[in-house]
Amino acid sequence: DRQTLVAVLQFLRRSNLRESEEILRREARLLGDDLGTAALRGSVAAVTISSPGVTAVAAVPPGKGEARGGCVVGPSSRREPREVGSPCAARSLGDSPLSEQLLLAGAFAVAGAVVVEDQPDVSAVLSAYNQQGDPTLYEEYYSGLKHFIECSLDCHRAELSQLFYPLFVHMYLELVYNQHESEAKSFFERFHGDQECYYQDDLRVLSSLTKKEHMKGNETMLDFRTSKFVLRISRDSYQLLKRHLQEKQNNQIWNIVQEHLYIDIFDGMPRSKQQIDAMVGSLAGEAKREANKAKVFFGLLKEPEFDVPLDDEDEEGENEEGKPKKKKPKKDNVGSKSKKQDPNAPPQNRIPLPELKDSDKLDKVMNMKEAARRVRLGPECLPSICFYTFLNAYQGLTAVDITDDSSMIVGGFADSTVRVWSVTPKKLRSVKTAADLSLIDKESDDVLERIMDEKTASELKILYGHSGPVYGTSFSPDRNYLLSCSEDGTVRLWSLQTFTCLVGYKGHNYPVWDTQFSPYGYYFVSGGHDRVARLWATDHYQPLRIFAGHLADVTCTRFHPNSNYIATGSADRTIRLWDVLNGNCVRIFTGHKGPIHSLAFSPNGRFLATGATDGRVLLWDIGHGLMVGELKGHTDTVYALRFSRDGEILASGSMDNTVRLWDAVKAFEDLETDDFTTATGHINLPENSQDLLLGTYMTKSTPVVHLHFTRRNLLLAAGAYSSQ
Repeated sequence: DRQTLVAVLQFLRRSNLRESEEILRREARLLGDDLGTAALRGSVAAVTISSPGVTAVAAVPPGKGEARGGCVVGPSSRREPREVGSPCAARSLGDSPLSEQLLLAGAFAVAGAVVVEDQPDVSAVLSAYNQQGDPTLYEEYYSGLKHFIECSLDCHRAELSQLFYPLFVHMYLELVYNQHESEAKSFFERFHGDQECYYQDDLRVLSSLTKKEHMKGNETMLDFRTSKFVLRISRDSYQLLKRHLQEKQNNQIWNIVQEHLYIDIFDGMPRSKQQIDAMVGSLAGEAKREANKAKVFFGLLKEPEFDVPLDDEDEEGENEEGKPKKKKPKKDNVGSKSKKQDPNAPPQNRIPLPELKDSDKLDKVMNMKEAARRVRLGPECLPSICFYTFLNAYQGLTAVDITDDSSMIVGGFADSTVRVWSVTPKKLRSVKTAADLSLIDKESDDVLERIMDEKTASELKILYGHSGPVYGTSFSPDRNYLLSCSEDGTVRLWSLQTFTCLVGYKGHNYPVWDTQFSPYGYYFVSGGHDRVARLWATDHYQPLRIFAGHLADVTCTRFHPNSNYIATGSADRTIRLWDVLNGNCVRIFTGHKGPIHSLAFSPNGRFLATGATDGRVLLWDIGHGLMVGELKGHTDTVYALRFSRDGEILASGSMDNTVRLWDAVKAFEDLETDDFTTATGHINLPENSQDLLLGTYMTKSTPVVHLHFTRRNLLLAAGAYSSQ
């Protein structure tokens, strides 16, 4: 709007940022000296900085903003280190090698996205809390609003109650920043008990901020200050609030609402308390509806078909390191008369995927044979569960993974070792030394058997290399490689032919909490304490993508079955879905009341299940960007989630020492995802999730860390026995 533009231009002129002023003029086509007479009051202009999935307002004192490549950039709205290229240019994919095609000039450098500087200037961020209003009246302001909301009609009360928490935090921080310590203390003590129970952890952190100096380095404080808290409110409720604040001339609260909150107004009925409770609870409020509007290709890629003689592959299938079920690479030229393309699938070549090797084809054939013998699961036919208990794991079991064909299991431990076991009678063997290999007849039929060194055969191999606890492990789909990530900030790639470390990927500066291979191999993702997820390719030292936007640690990562998207769960209590092609955040899911620790995509790619420390398992429809189910039953953190091979059953494993089986078919049938629901976020969750619970299986004293369905739908679970 013209007035704002004029104000910003004046501000740039006053700050002697001529170059920026020129760029903005050109962009806005204000060529003459057409500045109008609008006066800009005060020395702080708010510049809204939006990037995909992230919107923040940074206060830009004179001299702090600068123009870059046609984008006005203020002090950063995020703490993550961002690798930034040309902010307003995107690269198209050429015919270069796979990862080259995927490399981008910068992490967020997508056409038109505004890129934000590295570290925020803390003093600039805090200066927005300049002295406003009489400190002694803060309690009166707040209790006045509280009284108004509690006396409003029931239909509005639930929606307006969402204001309590963000206003409480901002008013408290404002008092502390302006050094009214006793008023701040009394304000906190009087009102902190009124906040929803799921904000208790945040309030504990807040209560320790009692002096202006404490605010300088506090992450929670900065997050709250720099990311606008999002509230979703119906137009009627909003008008009611606005009228009340303007009548009372309660400018203090109105200023906070305008400066620090983002109110996402929708037309229609106000939401009920249950509907609101299901969706709130994250660090920055709910997701804006806009954040979940982008189109997502959630369908699966076409399976290539090929003709392989079916008589002799059994023996080779044993020897060849093969590749699992979920691999759906590009069309193969060997007799590819593939099934019909899924209308929701991404184009086959949307991201470059590795070609199928012969061994992969053999493994696919093995897989098809196994699938033919697969048990059809359902409420009447539950899977058998085989539990792998790690005994005497006094070195602390911190991660587990099982190969797709269920032949190997790996454990990551707190003593920084990675231990790989063979679960079949076939022992683990290394390849012979170079000298011995030179003596082998390369033309012989059993050359793959001859290159293995029998002297090295054992059930267990221990891999040394990390210098801190190993928090995540992942087998490559072809079982040739293994990834592990650690507190030491590195991700390591190990060869399962030689049982040695091939590469250490350094990019995270802090502990890396999780890593996972793409279902097609080659790409992998990692997420860590630096709040960022990174996409890598095995043959590159540098990450290909950096996914920045979470407000706290990225605790778990998962590839979508079609490999075009990555889901990340975070300690900020949100789940984000990222597009691998351009690095954009295409979905933000809020509703969990604690850090997210497990993610699982349904085999058809349409749904996502998430588990967190709140013991709830939430189900999401990816296409519509909506929560469609809530499974209650666990009493502790849900650390493992897995769908059966055909998607009929969802298994969840928790720190409460149980595995629970849920009826996924029933959970996802007759979903009400009409346009109204999508537009307003009025979700209607079934009251009783117990109808969906098919069984609960206790262990003696073993928290469940990992779950895996074999190709024939036997459920494998794993965890370390705890003696307490």
